[in-house]
Amino acid sequence: MGRETALPLTFLGRMAALLDEEFVPFMAALNQTPVPAIRINTLKLSVADFAARSPWPLTPIPWCDQGFFLDRKANAGTHPFHDAGLYYIQDPSTMAVATLLAPQPGQRVLDLCASPGGKTTHMASLLAGQGVLVANEINRDRAEVLRRTLERWGIRNAVVLNETPERLAERWPGGFDRVLVDAPCSGEGMFRKKDDARTYWSEAHVAGCALRQTGILDSAAQLVRPGGRLAYATCTFAPEENEGVIWRFLQSHPDFELVEPRWLPGFAAGRPDWATWPAAADEQAACLANTVRLWPHKAQAEGHFIAVLQRHGNEAPLAWQPAEASKLSEADRQAVNAFWQPLVDIPLPERLTLHVRDRHTAELLALADDAPDASGLRIVRPGWHLGTVRKGRFEPSHALAVSLKADEVCTRLDEPIGSELVTRYLRGETLPVDGPPGWLLVTVAGFPLGWGKRVGSTIKNHYPRVLRWG
Repeated sequence: MGRETALPLTFLGRMAALLDEEFVPFMAALNQTPVPAIRINTLKLSVADFAARSPWPLTPIPWCDQGFFLDRKANAGTHPFHDAGLYYIQDPSTMAVATLLAPQPGQRVLDLCASPGGKTTHMASLLAGQGVLVANEINRDRAEVLRRTLERWGIRNAVVLNETPERLAERWPGGFDRVLVDAPCSGEGMFRKKDDARTYWSEAHVAGCALRQTGILDSAAQLVRPGGRLAYATCTFAPEENEGVIWRFLQSHPDFELVEPRWLPGFAAGRPDWATWPAAADEQAACLANTVRLWPHKAQAEGHFIAVLQRHGNEAPLAWQPAEASKLSEADRQAVNAFWQPLVDIPLPERLTLHVRDRHTAELLALADDAPDASGLRIVRPGWHLGTVRKGRFEPSHALAVSLKADEVCTRLDEPIGSELVTRYLRGETLPVDGPPGWLLVTVAGFPLGWGKRVGSTIKNHYPRVLRWG
């Protein structure tokens, strides 16, 4: 395995006591190299379409229709299809979470602890562009990572926030059909992938995580409408953070109950027999078997725990104040139309808002139909970022480029996989390609990578610096 940090001895003792005869295969699995996996972006193409052009053999993941195991030699992170947002490189076990929460098109969905965005993008795909997705991350730097992930995925109906769970619960009680808590945890399930998870582990850390998770869940419960569902997930084996947290939640929230999951291949039931806290009488704790565990010795996955809870009742979500669109000045609208009308072959969205950065610059965003008014909250992105209005000119955003279909843009430079021009574009170089002047969409095998602007016989590169290769 080649790990530099040894597994904590206390952890090994705990797991040996819990797993008994399963401890030996469990340890053998922890010494294996994880199998890489990807999840296909069905907002951009179908699974069948991707499979037909995949650079690598694909082995289906049994708990995710869009997920596939790859060969360990696959170069998924350095392929242009990754930059085009056609897939997300994701631990297989984490793909089970959105599968079990199962958001439906048109619903209001909240991901409360969303960065880096794997589960968020999965839920966005299941929404299929309908409804609204609120993605929240309390850490500002991680919220920026989340924003970039959602933009590359091509999501048009998301709101990205940088808030505390408590403030969101106060603002939108009963506001969502689906709420996900991908809880910060002790990370035991990542031990074979991350040395720092081993370094930071302690029994005190486990206890502290369980306390923090309980607080987050309390806020999350307030955000679920009657009849809505709440998913709780961790990437740890510790029963204190898994069955223990859920048991205490059920005791303090009698209006919730565990939903029996779809028992898919690779899933193992939760362990009521590990519920040793005083209130967990055996007959009462039996419902904890309706939680899901994924184990590295039972499935090709890291460690994961998932519980889906439903709130009693059946009511529509809170009727919240919708986000307010801005009235564009005539000069701003002319600047946007001068770009949009000759180049983009879909109507300019009607619900637009301007986020003013200074007296000369404003970001133009399109609001989802059911986007909430988030004024007073820490907003990272209130909607689909279309571009920037600057001194009477409009410059399109990268988020717009990768959320469009190639046939929605009239002027394109399309290059095949393996083209030197694709590599040069992703490195941020100018491209020596003749043609008419102005903006164009650079695509690879028909999928957008970003914008270029032709001046004379050169295409100036507008691929974001933070994303460039090498």
